[in-house]
Order: sequence, then C-alpha cells, then structure tokens
Amino acid sequence: MPNVNSNNTTLEKATLLDNIKEVLLRFAASGYFPASAFIKNQPVKADLPIAYDNIKLEIVTHCWNYARFFVYQLSSLVKYPPANMQVRFTVFYSAEDQATAKLLQHFQTIVVPNVEWNFQVLPTPMLLRRAIGRNRAAKQTQADWVWFADCDMVFHENCLDTLQQLLTGRQEILLFPDTLLVTPLLTEADPMISAGKDKTELLEVDTSKFKPRKFDRATGAIQIIHGEVARNCGYCDDLAVYQKPKYHWTKTYEDRALRWLLGTQGVPIALPNLLLIRHAEKGRYKEDSKVSVIRKTIRRIKSALINK
Repeated sequence: MPNVNSNNTTLEKATLLDNIKEVLLRFAASGYFPASAFIKNQPVKADLPIAYDNIKLEIVTHCWNYARFFVYQLSSLVKYPPANMQVRFTVFYSAEDQATAKLLQHFQTIVVPNVEWNFQVLPTPMLLRRAIGRNRAAKQTQADWVWFADCDMVFHENCLDTLQQLLTGRQEILLFPDTLLVTPLLTEADPMISAGKDKTELLEVDTSKFKPRKFDRATGAIQIIHGEVARNCGYCDDLAVYQKPKYHWTKTYEDRALRWLLGTQGVPIALPNLLLIRHAEKGRYKEDSKVSVIRKTIRRIKSALINK
C-alpha cells in the first residue's frame, strides 16, 4: 500500500519494473533511441523568445544534509547579488533536515537587492528524486532562464553580473558554464568545511583552494535552460519513472536524459568566479555503508586523476 503524507501526496515506492525502466532509459539516453519518441514538445531554437532587458533568472537547488556547504552559496547571493538582473532563488529541502531548515529560516529574513527567496519544503522521498523538484520549478517558472544548480556551488564576485550580460539577447535551448573553480576533495576536518557547521552568519570561501576545471557539456549542476523550454518541457516531465520518489539518495542520471530529450549537449559560456566545493564525505549517503565507502573510493581515484 502506498504511503500518503500529511499533504495527501502519494509516495509510491519504485517497483522492479520501474528500476528496469530506469536502466533502459539510461541506455536510450546514450543515443541508441531517438528522443523524439519520448518527448511531446521538443523545443525549436528559432522559436524561442529573446530577452534584451530586465532579465529574470531562477536558480533551482536542492539541499539534503549539506547545510555546512550550502551556507557558502547563500552567503554568496547576499554578498554578490546581480546589479541588473532579477534572481528568484528556489530551494527544495526536507523538514527532516533540521540544519538546513534552520539555515533557511535565518536567510529568509535577509533582504537582498534583486534576489527573491523561494524556499520549498518537500517530503524527503520527493526531495531525494531531484528531478521532481526541478520539474515542478521548471513548469511553474516565470523566468527568462532557469539554472539548475547544486547547493555546494558558490556564485562569487561578478559571476551573476557576467551571466546577465551573456543572457541578454541570447537565443539558445541550453547553456552551461565551461569552467568551474573547484577544490580538491575536502575532509570534514578542513577549516572551510568545519567553519560552515551549525552556522547561519555570512561566510567567505578561501579562494586559494580553488583551481579551474573544464567541462564539455551541461551536466547536473551547470544546466541553464531557456525559460520557455522549461515551461513547455519541464525537467524530464515526459519520463514518468524520473518523477517517482526515492527512499534513499542515489546517483542521478536525469541530467543526461534531459540533454537527450532537448537534443543538445548545451552551448558553453564563460563565467568568472563560479566555485564548486568538493568533499570526500558524501553526507547524502548513509555513513559507513558499503555504498558510501565504494563511492568515496571512486571519488578519490577520480580526483587524483583529474588533479594530476
């Protein structure tokens, strides 16, 4: 029998058939099947409206047990808001994550020019399927552009002002920043990580820890979608299996499916001072579980190869 939460939202657990469908979708999204068979409203670039002034951007992020990193992102929006662009900052979180709830309660009281806070609580199983919140935000947005981000990113000085200039007069389906400044894998003992624990005041990152890393496609946290595309297509809205709740955090594949559905890897743009805090301990996974240990090992190997 499906679980029903206090809002009468049905939280059906994924079935074996759903799991099989997910595997098949990952295969299809690798390019073995045409996306046109799965999407109702495949966007046409030439039909998209162009915004020349008063640009509106919606940034969408999720936070689950990452308040110690998230405080840096929130601080960056307070410290470095855009001068000529309206930003709606949408956050999906769970009331079970008390540290994040406390953090958002504090930042909700801070008035920031050109920034509107939009904090949305979700039942935990709906939060753990990132595509659910992203799809909801996409279909409801009134923005010219929607940036699907992660809570461990920092929009440092001049990042959003440069983005405003690059979005003005732009007609594209999907954009992505081609360079991020990233940290090595930081442990919980790192001063920057420990400084964020149980804190609500404005914090500043140690910029000396960040080095450039190149990207060649619009991956999960660097997907900037045209607002009209978001409203018409949602975020994997046509793939029902990606709109079903999860009861534990798993690796996400929806970002690849989105690129496949939209028919593009994205167009690169150059943004300054877009930072990413990388961490050895994935707080979203159960501590010391087999999955946690395996993924931690994989991350360290990948980090060593990337930072050679």
